[in-house]
Amino acid sequence: MRLELTGRRVDITQGLRRLVEGKLAKLERLLNDKALSAQAVLTRERRRHRADITLHARGEKFLHGFSAAATWEPAVSGAIDKIAQQAHKVKGKWEARKRESARRAPLVAEKREAAVARTPGLTAATRGTVKPARPRMPRVVRTDRQPIKPMTLADAARELDTGGDGCVVVFRDQETEAISVLYRRRGQLTLVKTEA
Repeated sequence: MRLELTGRRVDITQGLRRLVEGKLAKLERLLNDKALSAQAVLTRERRRHRADITLHARGEKFLHGFSAAATWEPAVSGAIDKIAQQAHKVKGKWEARKRESARRAPLVAEKREAAVARTPGLTAATRGTVKPARPRMPRVVRTDRQPIKPMTLADAARELDTGGDGCVVVFRDQETEAISVLYRRRGQLTLVKTEA
């Protein structure tokens, strides 16, 4: 785990660095080495010592702890304890997700086996090696603006004929100035008009 240690109105000594690294090692063990980096800001204000620690864990989890005390040891320990409480909660969620996926895994395997069993032409030897094809989600392209061409209904029908089945044409009707949608479904053309 990467540690970024900053001192405000305090010099970072080796002893202070060892204190923070030792306390963070406890959190690293708690999170099963899922801690990526930590930023610690140590500040001295009059007679108080402040420790402000932020820990970045996998899954874009940011755990934050702050504590102030008369010396560095309780200040750093207090901040680490607050982060440890958050880490227990995050770890519980990770483990719950693992348990949930392990519980669902047999159901998914049964569905896969049933799909392979229904596939014609497979022998018993090849059924174990063939995975059924998953349906893929079509690619969605987002745009901010799309130009709407003014055209007649006949022009829109001609443009739709070049696209094939499932094609859609959005146009501004030259006669009524209304925005219209023309699409082909099961061989028939369907026109949707909006009010002008």
